[in-house]
Amino acid sequence: MICLRGFPFALRRGKIPVWFFSLLVVLVSAPFALAQERWTGIGPDGGDARAFASAPDHPEHLYLGTTNSWLYESLDEGASWRRLARFDRADGLVLDSIVVDATDPATIYVGAWKNSDDGGLWISHDGGKSWTESPAFKGQAIHALAQAASDPHLLFAGTLEGVYRSADSGATWTEISPRGSREIHEVESLAVDPKNSEIIYAGTWHLPWKTVDGGKNWRNIKQGIIDDSDVFSIIVDPVRTHIVYLSACSGIYKSENAGLLFHKIQGIPSSARRTRVLMQDPKNREIVYAGTTEGLYKTVNGGKNFRLMTDDDVVVNGVYVDPANSNHVLLATDRGGVRISDDGGASFTASNHGISERKIAALLVGRNDPRQIYAGVVNDKNYGGVFHSSDGGAHWEQLVAGLDGRDVFSLAESSDGIIVAGTSHGIFALGTEADDSPVWRPRNAIANTVLKMATEKLMGTRVNIEKQVQVPTIELESLVNAVDASGPVWAAATNYGLLTSRDRGTTWQGGPVAGKGNFLSVAVLGDQMAAAQADGVAVSHDAGKSWWPMGVPTMLTRIHRVAFSPDGTLWLGAREGVYYTRDLGKSWMWIHRLPFRDIDDLSYDPQSRRMLVSSRSSDQVYAIDSKNMTWEFWRAGYKIALIRSAGDHLVAASLNDGVVVGPKLPPPAPDESTSPKP
Repeated sequence: MICLRGFPFALRRGKIPVWFFSLLVVLVSAPFALAQERWTGIGPDGGDARAFASAPDHPEHLYLGTTNSWLYESLDEGASWRRLARFDRADGLVLDSIVVDATDPATIYVGAWKNSDDGGLWISHDGGKSWTESPAFKGQAIHALAQAASDPHLLFAGTLEGVYRSADSGATWTEISPRGSREIHEVESLAVDPKNSEIIYAGTWHLPWKTVDGGKNWRNIKQGIIDDSDVFSIIVDPVRTHIVYLSACSGIYKSENAGLLFHKIQGIPSSARRTRVLMQDPKNREIVYAGTTEGLYKTVNGGKNFRLMTDDDVVVNGVYVDPANSNHVLLATDRGGVRISDDGGASFTASNHGISERKIAALLVGRNDPRQIYAGVVNDKNYGGVFHSSDGGAHWEQLVAGLDGRDVFSLAESSDGIIVAGTSHGIFALGTEADDSPVWRPRNAIANTVLKMATEKLMGTRVNIEKQVQVPTIELESLVNAVDASGPVWAAATNYGLLTSRDRGTTWQGGPVAGKGNFLSVAVLGDQMAAAQADGVAVSHDAGKSWWPMGVPTMLTRIHRVAFSPDGTLWLGAREGVYYTRDLGKSWMWIHRLPFRDIDDLSYDPQSRRMLVSSRSSDQVYAIDSKNMTWEFWRAGYKIALIRSAGDHLVAASLNDGVVVGPKLPPPAPDESTSPKP
């Protein structure tokens, strides 16, 4: 229902009044796609890393699997990385298993899974330039891959269905575990005896199994292992093949009789029992690394005792030990990406140049310097916060002090250069410590006043008058979805409600509007303010002192974003598309031929004088000329969460791949102040 000066008008499918057609924008020209340029990832570095592999006889040539369908490559021992291949445009594949063929380093096998019930196997025969998906595993979650050292033509794969073998380098596959077995399924790990390819170990989500005849017969090897243990990793000593290590959710185990009996290794605390990976030093086999959910452990005496080598907040998914230099050790970690050591694990530093697996929820380009880029990260705890680049994304620094692990959902810059972050718990402003190091300080004081009756003496007579009385200050602790600090009065859209500040965030006023919170977006243009909830828009004409509901098209089911263009036009990004009003809600127009809907982000770009539009469900971004409602679009190749400009180029926050830079923007549209009004 749209309310026009108090009179309701229906705006529903099949019941559209005649006057609406005069307001509907009918575009007769097709959208114009500008020449496509490659969008480039620029960071910030880091994210989730899962597994390593190296080319035979070339330990400096490494491959890295991630949780977001990307395979990375390094040619300098892990000092820097580049994106090599992406296996799923929908994102979300976990690349846990990588095998480089022992006889042909140009042949690479990558096993992947998604949500434990989807995935596949991809094979390249040209060093990763092109890939073919194996039809045998299309849609199957692959959690383990292994190649037989004694016969490199033999490959083994572990899936949720069981164990598979290929005798022709991956061309065809045969299931060698009992089909439909109630025991040998959900295979998490595999190991092949280095001297006898008929001997295969399989770790499942419920204990380990072994065959000595190539899969004709299997037996459970659980003696000494705590019942119902997920087996994450198995390694067999390449010389003394009767020595077998395995890791499980209940700890680390060692067998000295080829799995007949295991004994639990002591020394790793129970809190770190989820040991995701084991790796033996190829030169000194008494050295074994254990990557756990609470740090990296190392034994130098064959498992008699282990020592913690990292902080216990490091989640280790993969370990690589350089066969040419066993002091050179790499870790694949959650959130922290790759960490590298040149002293056998005594110390580690980040080595993520070229890797960006970040989920960016907030993006800010400097008001006066487009080289200044700020990116707010979610889901990364102490590895996240805000990242800042002063050179257009070539280098980044993490700005985390004071945020205490909070996720950052919005970023804004004030007219005098203050950087403001809206987080999962409150609002913070960037400042400096005494030593000039950056620090975030909370600006969460809500200091409201209320009208109360008071009795005062006036000319000898006691009278009752209304006075503004300060109520006790409270601290904002809710999620802050958006902040607009562009004017003298700041505004914030929070789950608590709508807030405004007239003292640069020192104190805030406001709260629920009409008893409701959960505001998703806010925009400011002089004294005009607009704020969106999923099901409506509130507007203020007095810089946030009072708020009123605005009529919006009745067919809208979810609103995501509001924005002003300089001529006062208010824009909505909604599930149903892009809408705008030039009269603050009295009438609405819909850009009905925009090729995608479910608009998640729109913002006015002063550089090109266009509205920039993106959707999380698409890799396309649009720039709309608000004078004639024509547009240009680009295909980014990444799902886009936010779209902005930096100088004369587009810059975007991808959904899972960090910040990406796109092509040059078109020349500025004519000044909107000359745009004809409907």
